[in-house]
Amino acid sequence: MTREIFVGLMSGTSLDGVDAVLADFSAGRPRPLAHASLAFDAALKRELLALNAPGENEIERAALAGNTLAKSYAAAVAAVLARSGASAGEIRAIGCHGQTVRHRPDRGYTTQIGNAALLAELTGIRVVADFRSRDVAAGGQGAPLAPAFHAAMFADAAEDRIGFNLGGIANLSFLPRRGEVIGFDSGPGNCLLDLWAMQHLGKAHDEGGAWAAGGQVIPALLARMLEDPYFAVAPPKSTGRDLFNAAWLAQKLTGGEDPQAVQATLLELTARSFSDAVTRHCPGARRLIACGGGTKNGALMRRLAELAAPAALEPSDRHGIDPQQVEAVAFAWLAKQALDAKAGNLASVTGAHGPRVLGAIYPA
Repeated sequence: MTREIFVGLMSGTSLDGVDAVLADFSAGRPRPLAHASLAFDAALKRELLALNAPGENEIERAALAGNTLAKSYAAAVAAVLARSGASAGEIRAIGCHGQTVRHRPDRGYTTQIGNAALLAELTGIRVVADFRSRDVAAGGQGAPLAPAFHAAMFADAAEDRIGFNLGGIANLSFLPRRGEVIGFDSGPGNCLLDLWAMQHLGKAHDEGGAWAAGGQVIPALLARMLEDPYFAVAPPKSTGRDLFNAAWLAQKLTGGEDPQAVQATLLELTARSFSDAVTRHCPGARRLIACGGGTKNGALMRRLAELAAPAALEPSDRHGIDPQQVEAVAFAWLAKQALDAKAGNLASVTGAHGPRVLGAIYPA
């Protein structure tokens, strides 16, 4: 049997870095063969964060950041090939999500940078990128795109399930035994938690959620946050740092709040907004399957499990794929869908006019 090997690349709204996964699709269901993770340097992370808002000379800055990203992506590809022993010639394609710097489907566009043409030049491998824009062109949100993959990986005819990703933004996929899959962004995942930890701890993360766990939730602050209109909007819907950012948080604060209590409140916001979304839109779910960087936040996972009860909450590795690898494998899967001329979106999730083949192909 000829192996169907793809590389999936994911760099998300947490801005931690890039995950690369080499996956074999020969048996249909993807089998991860190797994983590599490369952190972004501080300068690139600052620039990517800045590009989420209008700024001086942003067209050139975005282009240059895209070139830097392409070099980081190429390094991640080289690392995952080295770990697997595979050669570039064995890879059918790289599926590259790129880095979202603006997401405005309400205005008809979404922007992911990463210079896929340069990535193809640097690796000598075909690249499939720009997955979201075709769905937006078809009237959809362009996000989330993971639900189609979650359905392929985690759906079960015996029970209603939810697959969810705790990245910078939290998104979920409702996988019912019968009926259509739905999926949407529930709200902030790690983005505000990480922002506040950097401001007050000087660290990229609140390790394990320990700082938040030692604080007390501020009920009035939580109430103001949950009053944001986004949470009441019915799906299909998607969001990002365009909404949940430092300015948004500053508007909710009155001043003088204890920083640790704010962190505790932000953790509760992520947990409550997700739990409320499940209650409103995913009735009957009996199992919640978690992936993404947020699964490393023990305090957040414990709170989510409390709110999910009696449904079971468990990490995706119990279903055959490491939580840190799910999103990268999803974009390898989307690259395969594109080359096989198969739809990569679910109209029931994004609101597009119908199924669409997603992605632009850059030959090697």
